[in-house]
This record gives sequence, C-alpha cells and structure tokens, in this order.
Amino acid sequence: MNPAKRLDRINDAPPVAVVDIGSNSVRMVVYDGLRRAPSPMFNEKVLCALGRGVAETGALDDEASERALNAIRRFRALCNQLNVSEIFSVATAAVRDASNGIDFITKAKKLLGADIGVLTGRQEAAFAAKGVLSGIPDAEGIVGDLGGGSLELVDVSMGKLRDGITLPLGPLRILGETGPDIESARQYIDAQLDRARLLQNLDGRTFYGVGGAWRNLARLHMAQIHYPLIIVQGYTMDRSTALSLADFVSRLSPDTLRGIEAVSKSRSETLPLAALVLQRLLARTQPKDMVTSIYGVREGLLFGKLKKRVRDSDPLLNASWDFAKRYARSPHHELELCEWTDALFVNNKQPETEEERRLRHAACMMADISWRANPDYRSGRALTIISQASIVGVDHPGRLFLALAVFFRYQGINSKHAPREFIDLIPEDWLERARILAGAMRLAYVLTGAMTGLLPKIKLSINGKKLVLDMPKKLSDLYGESVAKKLNQLADAMGLEAEVRRG
Repeated sequence: MNPAKRLDRINDAPPVAVVDIGSNSVRMVVYDGLRRAPSPMFNEKVLCALGRGVAETGALDDEASERALNAIRRFRALCNQLNVSEIFSVATAAVRDASNGIDFITKAKKLLGADIGVLTGRQEAAFAAKGVLSGIPDAEGIVGDLGGGSLELVDVSMGKLRDGITLPLGPLRILGETGPDIESARQYIDAQLDRARLLQNLDGRTFYGVGGAWRNLARLHMAQIHYPLIIVQGYTMDRSTALSLADFVSRLSPDTLRGIEAVSKSRSETLPLAALVLQRLLARTQPKDMVTSIYGVREGLLFGKLKKRVRDSDPLLNASWDFAKRYARSPHHELELCEWTDALFVNNKQPETEEERRLRHAACMMADISWRANPDYRSGRALTIISQASIVGVDHPGRLFLALAVFFRYQGINSKHAPREFIDLIPEDWLERARILAGAMRLAYVLTGAMTGLLPKIKLSINGKKLVLDMPKKLSDLYGESVAKKLNQLADAMGLEAEVRRG
C-alpha cells in the first residue's frame, strides 16, 4: 500500500486541552491539535488527593477541593495564553462517588469556562481502553487503568472494546476501606478481583497497565536493570518479572520508597498498595507479559473526537510524516523513498512482514532528519531524536530499528559505532535490515540530492544475484563515482553483485 494512503492528511489544527480531574491528581495536557498523533505542548499535574477520605466520609475534603479549584483556575489562564481552541474536561471516581461532587463540578465549570463530564465507571474504562488503542492499535488483551479511586478493566481485541468492569481498587480508596493494614488490604483486593470474570480471558495475552502508579513501577524496573531506553510507553515485562517487581514493591514502606530516585516522591505513600493490586491480579492470571501505556483516559477522549478515517490511520506513519514535513529538505521525496525501497525487500531472501514494511516506511520519512546539523554530529543527532521521540504505535525494538536505520544512513552502513546497548535490544535480522535500508537511503540521496521527482524515474531492483540500478538516458549524467560506491556498498550488504544499466 502507498504509505501516503495511511496518513492523516488533516490540516494543521489549533491547540486543544484536556483537563482530567482524578481521585489523586488534577492534570491538564495541551496538545498541538486534534489529530491522529498529537504531541503534548504543555503538561501539568497538581496532586490534590480528591479521593482521600471519600470512602469514610462520603464527601470530598474541603482542602483538597480548594487545591483542585485553584489548579483549574490556573489551567484556564494557561489556556488563554496558549490560544487553546477547545477544552475537554472529565472527572472520575472521586467526584463521581462524593455526595458534594455536583457542587464541586459547578464551581469547577465556572472557573474553567467549559463543560466537565463526570464519567461513569463504564465510560472511564472505555476512554482508558481507547487511549491504549490510540497508541497501540493492535493491542490484544486487557487494559487496566489504575487511578486513586478505582481500577478499570477492559478487554480489547482487534481494535475493539469488549467486556469491562470498574472496581473500587484505587490506592486511596483501599486506604479508606482498610486502613494501613496490608493483610486487610490483600483480602479486600482479592474480594474485589473475584468479581472480575473477564480476567479469565487474560491467559496468554497482554496486560496493559495505565496510570501514574504503574508507570512508576515501570520506571523503577528500568532503573534496576539499567535499561538503556528510558521510554515508559511500550515498556514490556514478562509476567514473572512484573509479578516479582509488584511483590517486592508492595512490601516496601513509604519511607523506603522516598529514598529511591526512580520513584516519584508524591507516589511513595500509595505505590505499595498499587503494587499489591498488580501482584494480586497477576497471581491469579497467566498473561504472557505486561506492557505500560502512557496513553489513557485523556488520549482516549481525544481519540473519540476524531473522524473514523482519521482514527483508522496509522499513528506511527502520521508522526513520521510530521517529522518529514518539519525536518526534510523535500518531504515528498521521503514518500518516494518509501516506494523506491520496496523492491529491495519484496524479492529478498527474507520477505518483509507487514510490520517490518511499516517500520521501513516510517524510517524513510525520517531519513533526512539531521541534514541541518554539523556533519560530524548528524548520525548521533538522528539516533537521539528518533530514539527519544514522542511517538506511539511502535514498540521499543521497532523504535530502535528506526533510530539505527537513520543512524547508519549518516554514519555508514558498516559503522561499528552504534551503541551496543541499543543493538542488543533488536533482533539480529532487524539490524541487518536497518543496514540495508540505510544503504538504499545513502544511494538515493547521492542520486537525487533530496529533490522530489527523480526516484520514480530511476529503478532499483533485484534480478537473480544482481542488484540492478536502471538509469534513464535523460538522467544518466547523474551516475558517477559516488553513486557507484554507494551502489556497491548496498550490493555487498545484500550479498549481491552490482549492475548499472544506462539509457
């Protein structure tokens, strides 16, 4: 499929904001438009603990409410400064369950100047699941969104939402129900999880963890193993690892956690209970792994606002196209590069999977990302930008394939300077593909100078044991020593013999 057909072609849009009034925090994220792959322009969280005490008193605490309202007042002022075109706002478990929740929402609406939807448990679960699907379109398993007041569980499959349930298992809610006694908390958690029959469907599939507490667990594990790619989105642990981590953290005191750099100080009090919820959930199920998602209710809310054709477009390819438009000398040259390199991987000894083809097209759209940098720093800059980019729709090995392919495009396909810790995180055959793709990129750029319209006229193909470059007569003068060198390097990397046909 032509990569251009998988892109969201909507025009640049004005910023939009999402204000999420949760049981533990009030957060505003401003995005760069209502689009398939939005980028956060501004992100601020205020810990208000609205859910603290709701289980005991039935009402929102006055002090917590005042902190939340002050945060909302500031958010409105920031929206004015950032020229936000529209504000979307939701409130979750704490406000939903509190006797004075309506009074709070009335005040909050006035300050925000926008409507605030108080989500039911089912709605909250659905938005969380849509958020995961917006970042991981092929998600297959159960989404678990843990907030301060509740745990939402939703079964997702083939891009669709199936069964769901809301359980009162947020750490603040558990504290209110059981106090600090761990054994009482364990019994309470088990009793609630007994209600979640959909967990029977988790065996052999993936558990998607959503929420700040479980993001902290992922960061803690990254720090423990010195993981080289500090990107929480898509971070994966097998069941055994996640279960051991959850069991370990559930036994730590808040004082101990406050001394661990990888743990947010604001989470130290509630993280053991969040870990205990995960430990009890994994102890009774057999998922193959746990994947952390930074996308949840807020992103699911925006995702639901998009037209179907936009929702169905590819988030990674859309983000890559944004890179092309922002950084490339000729963005449409990158689309031509996608199709030009198709021939190398169709008849190759190891034909591409659909996912590998998708990654190749994304890498092609990022290929010119460092052209403005000093030549000595272009490869390193490409590696840094792509490996650390705020992109979704790609797992960690895929992200590093993109980064390494463009690194080798600048550094040379036989370079030994790529970070060993990155190379170790991708399959060996992907590393070979990254070098071959980089070789094709290097050949393309010496042929075209990054200008549009030439690659469609120059054919690159595999014929038996030969890599053939067909130069039309009108373009034959473009062939020279640099082109011959790049063609031979690419042929060698593929185990082929180079051949040039001119005219």
